[in-house]
Amino acid sequence: MTLPARCDLLVIGGGINGAAVARDAAGRGLKVVLAERDDLASGTSQSSSKLIHGGLRYLEHYAFRLVRESLAEREVLLRTAPHLVRPMTFLLPWSEGLRPIWMLRLGMALYDRLGGRSSLPRSKRIRLRRSDLGRGLQNNLTFGFTYSDCWVDDARFVVAMARDAVAHGATVLTRTAVEHLEPESGGWKATLRGANGVQTLSCHLVVNAGGIRVGSIAAGAGLSKPPAVRLVKGSHIVVPRVHAGNHALILQNRDERIVFVLPFEEKFSLIGTTDTPIDDPEREHEVDEGEIDYLLSAVRPYIKQPLGPDDVVWSFAGTRPLKDEGDGNPSAASRDYALDLAVRDGAAMLNIIGGKITTARKLAEAVMTRLAPLVSLGNPWTASSPLPGGAFDDLEALKAELHESHGGLPARWVERLVLRHGSDARELLGDARQAEDLGEHYGAGLTEREIAWLIENEWAQTAEDVLWRRTKCGLQMTPQQHEAVARRMQS
Repeated sequence: MTLPARCDLLVIGGGINGAAVARDAAGRGLKVVLAERDDLASGTSQSSSKLIHGGLRYLEHYAFRLVRESLAEREVLLRTAPHLVRPMTFLLPWSEGLRPIWMLRLGMALYDRLGGRSSLPRSKRIRLRRSDLGRGLQNNLTFGFTYSDCWVDDARFVVAMARDAVAHGATVLTRTAVEHLEPESGGWKATLRGANGVQTLSCHLVVNAGGIRVGSIAAGAGLSKPPAVRLVKGSHIVVPRVHAGNHALILQNRDERIVFVLPFEEKFSLIGTTDTPIDDPEREHEVDEGEIDYLLSAVRPYIKQPLGPDDVVWSFAGTRPLKDEGDGNPSAASRDYALDLAVRDGAAMLNIIGGKITTARKLAEAVMTRLAPLVSLGNPWTASSPLPGGAFDDLEALKAELHESHGGLPARWVERLVLRHGSDARELLGDARQAEDLGEHYGAGLTEREIAWLIENEWAQTAEDVLWRRTKCGLQMTPQQHEAVARRMQS
């Protein structure tokens, strides 16, 4: 994509915060450029716990505003991205010696109340031996509580935000690093390095959505007081399915943390997360043996299926940049976002610290509010506008429509495309009636036609982009199939 000579707003970072800001700003009439040094969602935004949630455990830290805002956003995202954000039931088994029953009951009641008028079922207490939800759990677990939250395809959510930004006029550049920023005539002169070599861009404002590198980006721009962040790594492991049903488990641990067990990619369970302070950003994606042991030990008292390190088929980690408030407990550190507006020689940069996927759209609105005195903006618009692929009323009806119109295709392939692309699956499938119409099948339902779509519409350039961010097909494919996709992406 061609880089313009000038823009109103340069957004640094293509994670969820940067993509959400670029989308909102472009829709309000600003000329926006987003620059990401790697791939979209290649940092923390691809390595979340895949949840759109209020944060039940945040109640213990009195983060009531964050929980209320997050639960309100849950409703917005269910409406605007129904293919990527889907309801999920959560089961919290009670275990003797941990949080008392009254505390759990109070927490559930407060969570329901903060959620206001919700489209999702409210919490309730259940007897596990009388419910299918208890299947796969240890026999000594007799009752628990259920409540509702949502699952999200995090990396695809970021891509959808970026696509909508482009639809509203933004320029999105991946594999493009912002190498230098220098004040210039009340704005910034940015030096960018990408596929087209070194280019310069004049911009009025900069939003620093660099995630864990927000401080170093600000320092590199010459700001006298770059934001202070603390890095907390959250690791996850994927194992064969450990419990029946499509519900999730939320499990208490002896150290008072909680661990999620989520149904994942049909045949697997996703277990996470840890809270490990780190000092080196280059370790952001590392999962060490100690973290794997921690997660396996946390679930062992609850599930019947024995698990060991050899059962881990995939692991990933993402590092959260949290506002450094001097508290030594990483679990207690706020997941709320903070905005730091700084000026150097008349040039303004807004630094984003923290945040989470659930509140990224709301964060973008807050960014626009902070920038409003510095630039002319249109009205807020994102709360009622569907993301690409989200323009339909009923997910099951959409699946049925495409099953009928493309009846010669494997039903599972069609369903996977709907869950990844929503209503855009109509355009992707086009006139295909038989499996051969979609070109080469690489495995796990991934075909040549979908890869071509990902390259043309979603900035995919490498096999990793396709197999682990635009899809999770890599989890169910053989090494030989991975290599075939790699050859295709290099051709």
